[in-house]
Amino acid sequence: MTHSRRDRLGCADFHRTLRGEAVSRRGLLKAGVLGMTGLTLPGLLRAQTEAAAVSTAAADALSRKHSVIILWMRGGPAQHETWDPKPDAPAEVRGEFGHIRTNVPGIIVNEFLPLSAKIMDKWSIVRSLHHKDAGHSTGDQLCFTGYPADPKTPDQNVTPSCGSIVARQLAHLDPSLPAYVMVPRNVPGTEAAYLGRKWNAFETQADPAREGAFAVPNLAPPEGITVDRLDDRRGLLAGFDRMRRDVDASGQLDAVDKYRQQAWDLVTSDKARKAFDLDAEPRTLRERYGFFPEFKAPTPDRCGCPAWSQRVLLARRLVEAGVRLVTVDLRWWDTHVKGFESLKDGFLTRWDHCYSALIEDLHQRGLLETTMVVAWGEFGRTPKVNANAGRDHWPNVFSAALAGGGIRGGRVVGSSDAQGGEPKDNPKTPQDVLATIYRHLGVDPSVNYTDFTGRPRPVLPSGRPIDELF
Repeated sequence: MTHSRRDRLGCADFHRTLRGEAVSRRGLLKAGVLGMTGLTLPGLLRAQTEAAAVSTAAADALSRKHSVIILWMRGGPAQHETWDPKPDAPAEVRGEFGHIRTNVPGIIVNEFLPLSAKIMDKWSIVRSLHHKDAGHSTGDQLCFTGYPADPKTPDQNVTPSCGSIVARQLAHLDPSLPAYVMVPRNVPGTEAAYLGRKWNAFETQADPAREGAFAVPNLAPPEGITVDRLDDRRGLLAGFDRMRRDVDASGQLDAVDKYRQQAWDLVTSDKARKAFDLDAEPRTLRERYGFFPEFKAPTPDRCGCPAWSQRVLLARRLVEAGVRLVTVDLRWWDTHVKGFESLKDGFLTRWDHCYSALIEDLHQRGLLETTMVVAWGEFGRTPKVNANAGRDHWPNVFSAALAGGGIRGGRVVGSSDAQGGEPKDNPKTPQDVLATIYRHLGVDPSVNYTDFTGRPRPVLPSGRPIDELF
């Protein structure tokens, strides 16, 4: 049974009320909104008050240019070998590495993270994350969207990524910069799905980890074309569009125009070009992040990991310029075979340099309070070491490192059991991490968007911000 136009108007007024927007008395009474929704008038007014509080918090966050950097440790870093060592466990659980104390009493981390340990007071750990998906691509999707992957199309993004949600709600605030950037390109779970391609990430494509000058191809006009010539072309196209719009009743041209305008804003934006100019950073700072010239990137060194630390430095430049969410692909932590060798010879040292450099750099620039840094992967690793001196996929419990954005450093939220195999107390989910990100940015996770089947879906199906971090 379809709703009448009056019914639709009544529903629209109701949702405007929940968002704290102005609604007329006549609109409120249309289609019996209160009876239809099961809300009493006091309940409706209470919902409006709560929505107004959310709107105020969101406006406050937007005014302060809040940003998020997601350091995506694709492959699944082992909790035992990073932020949740088990020194008292048997050798087959403990592994080959030792632990070190941090500058916060009572908190220990892996022995190969000495630089991070020295600044533990500036970042915190969640040790009780868990979910049920042991697949790389499907685990990616769960952590980036808050929804499980579709088993029929496990490699296809069927719900929008957190970055696309951020772009959808915040991109209008500064058209001279992309709201959502992937360095260097999308991974499973990071696309816009039913929101539409307009809200996909801006992919750098070019990789800061490669040798030679770093340049983003999508920010450069075609060879031989100047910005002035682009403006002339834009005026000509606008004239044709006005002619075509007279016969277009679908509204599709308006959508195309908006997409084209965004692209034009980026290409002609000096602000965007400067933000992506990694060569503007002094050599000393690039080396602090881990610019190891003896490693010939992009060829992986013997540990199998590329020199991705320059990607992290680029992320700092982007949030400093005003990009809202940057995701950095820091693969490939899939340490099934000779895992301890790989971690010792490359991953942990690289990570320690770039992570500690990022946190200190943000702090020194006064950006740590407004920039949340979330470091995690799609799952953890098995409690017991396998026969190949590695660990296998394990979503039952894993850890994440979080800093900035009002997070108090030197805290540990939740814990795993004695073997690092299951949450022991205060379990958390990927949806809780996403809710924490959204609150910091001022994104409303209760907003519904229409999916591919025509059904409304909320930004998040569940999850609450991790208040213990603040």
